[in-house]
Amino acid sequence: MVKKILVPIAFSKYSQGILNYAAGIAEPLGAELLVVNVINERDLQAVNKIASFGYKVDTESYLKTLKSEKREELKKLTASMTLPDEQVSFSFRVGDPTNELLKLVVDKNIDMVIMGIKTHDVRHIFAGSVAERMFHKCPVTVVSYRDEEISERLLKRFMRHRKKEE
Repeated sequence: MVKKILVPIAFSKYSQGILNYAAGIAEPLGAELLVVNVINERDLQAVNKIASFGYKVDTESYLKTLKSEKREELKKLTASMTLPDEQVSFSFRVGDPTNELLKLVVDKNIDMVIMGIKTHDVRHIFAGSVAERMFHKCPVTVVSYRDEEISERLLKRFMRHRKKEE
């Protein structure tokens, strides 16, 4: 039985769809949604590097501003959700995204993770995507959300390869 669903969001253009999809699964199950945003430790290291050059910026102020902005954005994203407030919680984590998500899965007894996928960019080339690493390492079911745009793109790619095989 699914009682707790972890929903990592990166505040991308796909976040609304991911949240709506997760809420649609959680509602009939009576499951709790734990929405999390992981701030990558590397971003904070970059802020420290900039500060070392004499710029007036520090990680505490950066984190405070970032969290405040993301809380406001989250209010907009969750405004249309029909789940009761006590069924939805939100938190920030700082660290390696995959490790932080895995810790949450274990520490909070998560039953399912619903997350989006991103396209392959430069960061993926060097480190792999968080979603990819979660699929390999996560001890619970991971559901990969795809919106219509991604679904159509993947279908077109498959159909091109299929035609080449025929």
